[in-house]
This record gives sequence, structure tokens and C-alpha cells, in this order.
Amino acid sequence: MPEILVIEDSKSLADVICRELEQAGFKTLIAYDGETGLQLIRERNPDFIILDWMLPGKSGLDILHELGDNRLMPVLMLTARSEEADRVIGLELGADDYLTKPFSMRELLARVRAMLRRHERIQEILRNDQTPASGQLDWGAIHIDPARYYAAKDGIDLELTRTEFALLCLFIRNPRRVFSRAYLLETVWGETYIEGDRSVDNAILRLRKKLGDQGEAIETVWGMGYRLKGKQ
Repeated sequence: MPEILVIEDSKSLADVICRELEQAGFKTLIAYDGETGLQLIRERNPDFIILDWMLPGKSGLDILHELGDNRLMPVLMLTARSEEADRVIGLELGADDYLTKPFSMRELLARVRAMLRRHERIQEILRNDQTPASGQLDWGAIHIDPARYYAAKDGIDLELTRTEFALLCLFIRNPRRVFSRAYLLETVWGETYIEGDRSVDNAILRLRKKLGDQGEAIETVWGMGYRLKGKQ
């Protein structure tokens, strides 16, 4: 049963939202200000956050900024602001969706359910990508045998580190798929991405060098991440 944190300074609205969520089968937490909301996020790590834009003390945008990329749960923002620029700011800071006040509880529940389904699909992809490859993989002159932890190019051992080996397997299993730095860091390293972290870039650089002339097949997708060119 997903646990949903509602951070809303209007007690009457927050109470109604929680009542509707609980009737729909969700567990709820509630905070009437930003500081309390942040504390509950850190203590309880809820599955979903409904976050008001305007809050006493820390605003909803302040909370998004502090959480940064260190959160996995979806965030639905509630805002009385209807201007496109304001909505864009919230989305760029990490909100997954928004609702403009006033809104119906029916719409809110529909948004919550849809976002949780989408989040679960993403988590399933993540779990699949974190599962070690089984069976041998081939891409051009590159051959990988995951069971033996062996990777070679033209029959010559590539001598990859564990991280480089995992990256190469992930790319070859998913040609043309774009992976963000944050996704690669969580999938391969098991860590949370922090802005400015160069671990992924440095590992990709080393892997490209070891792959020689085929290293260029790992493309940089500017503003997004990396991908392997189409199947060879």
C-alpha cells in the first residue's frame, strides 16, 4: 500500500486530500509547512509526495531544490499559479506533474494513480537493467560472456573493470537507448547522482579508449546522456 505525503498549508484542503486518498486505499502522512514536510521525507521516505507551491517558511520550490536528484518518489505539485512560466519552473526543478487550484478530488486521484503506475514501470526497467546479463552478447567485433565475466574485441581480452564491464553489457543489451548519467549511476554504481559528479563521464571515457575504434559507437547525447549506436 503506497504511502503518500501531503504537504499543504491549508489544513482543510490537506485533510480532505488525505481523507480521499485513504478511502482510495492509500496510507497518508501530512505536513502543514515545508520544514515538517522535509523532515518527514527524510524520516519516512514516502512513495509519493503531493506538494503545495506556496508554503510558510520553505516553499514547494525550495523543497524540490533541496531534494534535487536525491529522490526517487514522484512529486505532484499543487499551485494556484496558472502561468506557463511558473509551471515550467516547477517541472524543471523536478516536479513530475502539477494540478492548478481549484481541482477535483477525482482528477487528483487519477493523477496519483497514473503517476504511480508510471513510476512502477520505471522501477521495473531499473530492476531489469540491474539484473546481470545471461547468455553471450555480441556487437561487431566485441564478444561478451557474462557467465565468465569475459569481454573481448577481435578475440583479445579487453581487461575491463567491473564498472566498465557492467556499462558495456547494459549498452549492448539496449542499443540506441539513451541513458542519463543519473540512471547509469544508480543502475551500475548503485548510487544517487549529485550534480557535477563526473564518475559516469570518466568511466565512459575509459571504456571508449579500451574499445579502440569501436569506442566512438558510444555516443554522447547532449543534455541527456549516452547511447550505443544501432546494432552492428
